[in-house]
Amino acid sequence: MEKQTEIEAAVLRRFLAHLDDNKSVQNIDLMNLAGFCRNCLSKWYVAEAEKQGVNLDYEQAREHVYGEPYADWKQKYQSEATAEQLATFNTNTQKSQ
Repeated sequence: MEKQTEIEAAVLRRFLAHLDDNKSVQNIDLMNLAGFCRNCLSKWYVAEAEKQGVNLDYEQAREHVYGEPYADWKQKYQSEATAEQLATFNTNTQKSQ
């Protein structure tokens, strides 16, 4: 079990590095294609920390996932969603309800 946890932790680090290396991939693209985004990962991180008795707030988790404060990342890398991206997101959201 310990080895599995080490492997899973390494995979998460690699996944976060991959997201960091591909900042051009917008959160809305991730949501439209995979049903989750960097913010979802941050929320999952907070939830799992709470289960372990670790006090971690959402902004701290986002900084971990984004590699810098979210506001800074958003200003540097996040573009305005296109009409097509929003339409896909809204369609997917309606399907899941």
